[in-house]
Amino acid sequence: MNKQKNIILFALAAGVVLMLTKFTAYLLTNSNAILTDAMESIVNVVASGFAFYSIHLSARPKDQNHPYGHGKVEFFSVFLEGGLIFIAGVLILGKAVYNIFLPEPLGNLLEGIGLVALTGIVNFALGTYMVKQSKLLNSLTLQADGKHLQTDAYSTAGLLVGLFIIYVTGMAWIDVVLSIGLGLYILFSGYKLLRKSIAGLMDESDMKLVGDVAAVLQRYRRDDWIDVHNLRVQRYGHELHIDCHVTLPNYYDLNKVHDEVSAIDQLINKGLHANAELFIHADPCVPACCHYCRVKNCPIRSEASRVDIVWDKRIISKNEKHFHE
Repeated sequence: MNKQKNIILFALAAGVVLMLTKFTAYLLTNSNAILTDAMESIVNVVASGFAFYSIHLSARPKDQNHPYGHGKVEFFSVFLEGGLIFIAGVLILGKAVYNIFLPEPLGNLLEGIGLVALTGIVNFALGTYMVKQSKLLNSLTLQADGKHLQTDAYSTAGLLVGLFIIYVTGMAWIDVVLSIGLGLYILFSGYKLLRKSIAGLMDESDMKLVGDVAAVLQRYRRDDWIDVHNLRVQRYGHELHIDCHVTLPNYYDLNKVHDEVSAIDQLINKGLHANAELFIHADPCVPACCHYCRVKNCPIRSEASRVDIVWDKRIISKNEKHFHE
């Protein structure tokens, strides 16, 4: 967790420096498109500050009032970042429309291009590093902040192309068109972050993680794990909460059922390389399971096994045994 905090603090410091650099470029050039990029940098700084707080809070242990931990605060961080990006996009579009009717003269474009190019390189390198670390540390906040910096770098690249064309051709109207395009792109980026955060706050099952769990279970499944269904995954910060139903032979005693459930728990934690808390409901098999059951020498089998069902995210997320697959 300390590593996450250090990364966010570095991103926050870098964001302040880059923001000041972009506003310097705007003051040099009077370019509306550069102002667009600078305004988005304000969002980077505010978002990194809240991201640091959310990582600090999510690291707190579970307590009586928060039995699932504090990890969901990361979704609030992503929501704030997405909301700020969306608002920045609206303001950027408003400024661009204003300059259609009241254009402003441009100057010192070459110096502005150099400063903006420097900020784009730093943002892309820092964003890529944060996204890679988010996968290793299983941090949604680092991922959102890193992707935002990458998005900022991509928009900066488009901005540089436009500024260079303006410098070569002298067609100042391109500045307004470029600002409108970047504003729309920023709006869409903000919407995607808002959508992701709301899904997490509403406990929407993470289907990508469901697919990852299915792949682990399919690869290492045991014959007496007859069926897995109604599997759901929610992310709480760096922790995962998984619940599912597992069908086991109905003649297993309670100790054997406990051993199999524990084996599934350990397998998923090891296979996902994450801290996952599982709630597994054990179901007894019924005769309708026999046609896809892999158990050899089963003493109660009513028909031969004739179907081999591959566990994928579609299959194991269904809230029913797989009688008709």
